[in-house]
This record gives sequence, C-alpha cells and structure tokens, in this order.
Amino acid sequence: MTSQDLQTDVLVVGAGLGGIAAALAAADRGARVVLTEEHPWIGGQLTSQAVPPDEHPWVERFGVTARYRALRDGIRDVYRRRYPLTTAARAWPELNPGAGWVSKLCHEPRVAVGVLEEMLAPHRSAGRIRLLERVRPTAATTDGDQVTSVTLTSVVGGPEVTVSAAYTIDATETGELLPLTGTEYVTGFESARVTGEPSAPDAAQPDNVQALSVCFAVEHVDGEHTIDRPDRYDFWRSYAPGAWGGERLLSWTAPNPRTLELEQRSFTPNPGDDPLAVDADQSKNAGDGNLWLFRRIAARDLHEPGFYASDVCLVNWPSIDYILDHVLDVPRDVEEARIADARQLSLSMLYWMQTEAPRPDGGTGYPGLRLRPDVMGSTDGLAQAAYHRESRRIQAVTTVTENDVSYAVRGDQGATRYEDSVGVGMYRIDLHPSTGGDTYIDVPSTPFEIPLGALLPQRTTNLLAGNKNIGTTHITNGCYRLHPVEWNVGEAAGHLAAHCLATGRTPHAVQAKPDLLADYQAELVAAGVELRWPDGVHAY
Repeated sequence: MTSQDLQTDVLVVGAGLGGIAAALAAADRGARVVLTEEHPWIGGQLTSQAVPPDEHPWVERFGVTARYRALRDGIRDVYRRRYPLTTAARAWPELNPGAGWVSKLCHEPRVAVGVLEEMLAPHRSAGRIRLLERVRPTAATTDGDQVTSVTLTSVVGGPEVTVSAAYTIDATETGELLPLTGTEYVTGFESARVTGEPSAPDAAQPDNVQALSVCFAVEHVDGEHTIDRPDRYDFWRSYAPGAWGGERLLSWTAPNPRTLELEQRSFTPNPGDDPLAVDADQSKNAGDGNLWLFRRIAARDLHEPGFYASDVCLVNWPSIDYILDHVLDVPRDVEEARIADARQLSLSMLYWMQTEAPRPDGGTGYPGLRLRPDVMGSTDGLAQAAYHRESRRIQAVTTVTENDVSYAVRGDQGATRYEDSVGVGMYRIDLHPSTGGDTYIDVPSTPFEIPLGALLPQRTTNLLAGNKNIGTTHITNGCYRLHPVEWNVGEAAGHLAAHCLATGRTPHAVQAKPDLLADYQAELVAAGVELRWPDGVHAY
C-alpha cells in the first residue's frame, strides 16, 4: 500500500448523477475538480444501480436542466447512430429504446455510462477533472466548521489518497461524508412534533429507512438457464412481510402503492406488444400491470429482426425490496453482510421465477429466463451496486417537509415558492416499504422547487450536499430522490462551489443575501437551469 496527497479546488465524492453534474458545472466555470467513484461504472442509480430514469410527464419539454437534457439526448443519439433500429423506431422523436412503461427513456445502463464518460472527457483531457476510480471515503479532517481533507481508500488494493479542497461536495449515495466530517444529519423518520407532517409518526424513528434493492436484468430464450439454488432461498421463499397481508414476498402479488390493496401482477416474457404504442406516463397509467413490460430496457421489436434474441427486462419490483434492516451508521462488515443478503433476495426471486412461479398456462417456472451479466457489467448478473432510496440527510438551513409539497396540503396554490430556488422537480411522494415495517406511503405532490438552503448544512461552511443527502425529510425524500432532481442538486452545488471560489463569497452568504443570491441564480439560468415551473403545471 502507498499513499498520496492531492490538492484541488473542488472535491466531489461520488460519481453518481449528482456528482457528475457537480463536477461538470464546476469545471465548466474553470475550477479544478477531483471526482471519485467506488464502483466500476460512473452514473450511480442510472448505471451501476441499473435503475431507468424516474421522471415527470413533462420531461421532454421542460422541467430539467440543459445538461440533464444533453444526457438524455446523448443516450438516444447512441441508439440512432449505432443500433439497428427499425425505420419507425429511428423516426420516433421520443425514442424509448426499451419501451418500458416506467420511463420515457428506458435503456441499457452501459449506454448511459458511455454518454456520461463522453461528457466528462474534454475536462479530463484538459486536466480540469481528475477521476479517482474504485475508492471509498474512509476518513476526513476538519478545522472548526470547515472540512480540510478527505481520505479515500481503494476497494481493489490500490493506493490510499488524501484530497484537500476549498470545497467538498458529498455526492455519495448514502451521505457517507456526513459522519466522517462531523456534519450534523438525520436518518429515517422524523417525528410529526418536529416536522408537522401529516404522514409522520409521533416519535422519531431513525432506524426506519426505505428498502434498498439489488436489481438485475433477464432475457427469455430457449433452453434451461436455472441458476443454482441460492443459499438463503428457503428463508426468502417463506418470508411474508406484514405489509403483504400474509402473502409471500416472492410472488406476483404486492400492495398497490396508492390504495395499499393487494394486487396480482402478470408476467409475460416477450408478449409481442407494439413498443411504439407505449406511452410511459405514470400520471395516466402506473404501467406495472405486466412486470415484464414495466422496466423493460431493450425492446427487440424496435430493432431489426434477429438483433436481440429477446427483450431485456430489468427486475426492480417490490419482491426484491430488502426491508429486514438498513445499512446506515452500521459497521462496514454489517453493511456488507446486509447488502449480501439483499443480493440473496434478488437471486432467490430469480430462482423462484425460474422454478416455481405460476404461469398463465397452468404450469410453473420459466427456466428460459437467463441473467444478462454483460448488461449489468458484473460477473453474477446482479447490478454492481445496491439501489439506495434513502440517505443520511443534512440538518440543513432549509428543510423541505410534506407540508411544502403535498397536494392535500397545498392544493392549487402549488408547492412552496423559494426565493433561493436552484432548480425544479416533480414526482409523487413515493416511499417504498421500510425497515420499520411500514408499507407504501404514496402522497400526491405538486411541482416543486429546490431551495439552495436545502444544500447547505447549518454549521459546516464548505461542505455541500450533492445527492439524496439534502435537507428533505424521510417523507419528502420520496419525491426529491429521483434522477433529474439528483442531477439538478449536484449541478447547483457544483456551480455554487465554483461561484464562491471565483467571488470569494461563502455559500451561506450567497443564500442569505438577496443581491449575492441574484448573481448566483443568474449564472444558473445562463447555464440552462430552470428555477421556476411554467404556469399551468399541476400535481398528479
């Protein structure tokens, strides 16, 4: 083992969507950036976690940043240039390569990795962004209310690196820098006495955290492709969560998130549907009736015959939600053991589908289901990283609560308007079952803004939140955690760090002083960041 020290303007820890957006924004403004990533692929929930983008219905027209739109356009461009699409598919203006119902842009994660790498490439060539790969933050130093350095340890036996920076952005998936830097934060469910939220419990529940999931991709082809029986299969086969009303987790049955009534989904591999007819708008249709189609990431009938032997289906369903326990603020070996158990759950779901799942013809099992490790960029066929829906969250200058975004509370007046808005977002408050035994919490929300104060810790002066660790609550995390919002948060944080470097101002002063705030917001607008929703955009 060796070690090295680096000095930079901005350190961005975590190269998920928020981290990449932060690095691009800071580098575009001339700052020197060190960007780090633990997993083989950059891109976080879009790539190493393999989750197709969860977006609002207006995403093709407005409501995202210009850089995020460039990412989406770049993904479609790869398919149009490199894939043997049918003539009709190539002419489809809003091409959805997977024709999945969950998103208007379901696609294979490797394509997004390539586009993100391309977006970073000019800055990496010029030396403005240095990417440290396969490292994880393990220590930090502080001086009073400032973070002075972060130490990163290789997960593959490489050298340890300590990076000193004027500004540090925590863009990790679970807010890993917060305990390392002593930055105050919360986990799990806050109490209604503190937040005033209608859906919050009377007492805080810091260990009550949304389920994480380990996704995987399958195709359905001729032959016998059944995996070895997972070690934990007997446990997971018999496990019946309370929220499932006695039904087993490994099944086609799960609660409807909005009604909480148990519903049985269907599963029909390669159903021969018309992929061009898919209208992926969850404000009209939840789209999860047929699980094969819900998160399909490759639709073979959009391509010339024979290119794909099968559709490719991304499994991210309630049956793989790991709710036994959380991985926040536990020893590293415990965290690894729980994620390993979540991987066992995912493999058990696959084995159940291959061997015991009821079929419409009265038979059982789909032995033709075959894992696609090449699609996941892994050896076992599962996603490289667990999909974390919930992070540690800073005790922020501004905390967004249910009362700020809930349609039941706000009605037609819309979400709270923030003078310090740094972007916009929209999604229902969508909370999955949690480690405290709760079932879904699904609350209609209004199109909302992202306050700059939510990115700023109350005390630490040069650490910015750049992912799901912003100042939301357990409840509002359910609508602020999605792909375009995470990107917007990171982009705003990167701009802010570079702005403060260039002007000598502090993040808290920019947020608090109207004239300084106006200067910063003007830079965001010039970079294509939308600060307000157009009139007439309503809840769903």
